[in-house]
Amino acid sequence: MDGILALYKERGMTSNDAVFKCRKLFKTRRVGHSGTLDPNVDGVLPICVGKATKVVNYLMDSGKVYMGQIILGFATETEDLDGAVVEQQRLVRPFSDQEIDQAMQALCGDLIQIPPMYSAIKVNGRRLYDYARKGEEVVRPKRQIHVDYFKQTKPSSFDEKSGQQTIFFEVGCGKGTYVRTLAVDLGKKLGVPAVMSDLTRLKSGGFMIGQAVSLAQLESLSADQLAQALAPIDHALGAFAHHELSEKQWTFVKNGGFLAPSYVNGGQVVPKLVLMYQGKARAVYKYNEPKARYQPEQMIDLS
Repeated sequence: MDGILALYKERGMTSNDAVFKCRKLFKTRRVGHSGTLDPNVDGVLPICVGKATKVVNYLMDSGKVYMGQIILGFATETEDLDGAVVEQQRLVRPFSDQEIDQAMQALCGDLIQIPPMYSAIKVNGRRLYDYARKGEEVVRPKRQIHVDYFKQTKPSSFDEKSGQQTIFFEVGCGKGTYVRTLAVDLGKKLGVPAVMSDLTRLKSGGFMIGQAVSLAQLESLSADQLAQALAPIDHALGAFAHHELSEKQWTFVKNGGFLAPSYVNGGQVVPKLVLMYQGKARAVYKYNEPKARYQPEQMIDLS
């Protein structure tokens, strides 16, 4: 079977746990996910099966949408509720919705983000969380991210007893964005410690949470029904122009041949072109401007 599954990952399992279980369900080792979800986060986790593993990177390039909660008044070592508290500051008054909205707006657009120490980013061949667990310090690499929007979904709540304020939010962002860190940065904009207290991924890889199926649902399906649960590989390539190959062109492409722009896509030059044959996505070709030709970027299905 080849295709893309919109999996609803429940809380309490890692993304790799989900991949392992899908390997057993689909009876193949060729299974991969497109974008890690932490164990304490639920929501949409696109899973690529079979030849679809070759388009994981294209799925990851699509935008993601999350909803969740942020608590102002304390911070943890992990930037979520899993870690030990490292800072506390009782709020003497709640921030107004306008103050929160302004701080959120300042965190939209192109930003430079430093990933949390408790993350899977590799530095010198080791995961950051490995350094963190051993109490070792290391310089974390800065990375550029993009936040499409960051907004409140309803008025915040203030607990006078604890001096903490809870913000309810939704954020649309690009790949590589740590929402935990965005929560902490919101607190910095407001001048108080903050922590992400709840998170659900609503959209990823072009799939909405309403389209996602759980592992329990998958386990009750027959082999034919499992195959029907997969979206075609081309789902990951919807942002690119498509060209249906002739039989002669297909024979050429199977051997990695270059294509002249005048013979494909109606002669219109585009940065990337999905080559189709008999209704299946076979390859992604990129345009080489200096050499005025299309050449392979990713071969997908040559069967």
